[in-house]
Amino acid sequence: MCFHIIHISGEMANMTLSIPEELYREMQRHSEIRWSEVARQAFELKVRELHWMDEVLRRSELSGEDAERIGHRIKHEIAKRFQKKRQGT
Repeated sequence: MCFHIIHISGEMANMTLSIPEELYREMQRHSEIRWSEVARQAFELKVRELHWMDEVLRRSELSGEDAERIGHRIKHEIAKRFQKKRQGT
């Protein structure tokens, strides 16, 4: 996906997004939705999440090595859970 941000003086910048044609057709089926508002809210949510993560990391006493080890352990446990679901147990 590519996008362009055009900032024109004022409170809002304009952004142009490229989306897959199939997604665009689905969006057209629901023209009552203000898709620019949906996108703006998604961007705001992601920025808030990033700010929260930055704050957590700023306060964290974990080393990068600790975080890497924990991340691998979490991925391993998730993989085990999905494997069990696929096997029906």
